[in-house]
Amino acid sequence: MGAIEIKQELQAFIEIGDKQFLALLHRTAKDYIEQKKQDRMIVEGEADIDAGRLHSQSDVQKMIEDWTK
Repeated sequence: MGAIEIKQELQAFIEIGDKQFLALLHRTAKDYIEQKKQDRMIVEGEADIDAGRLHSQSDVQKMIEDWTK
């Protein structure tokens, strides 16, 4: 089943779904999107580590101190 068919079937489910079904579908979709964002952030963080783009704990503490001045 291709993406278009899946979208059409989901739309049909949405049209006939009750409030409980819609809430569950909504929560599932939001959780999925949030997990994808977090996965991307982890990959980017690992790339930063591999490239040596790091800050020590003392560097971070100094940055925070500078922000609060």
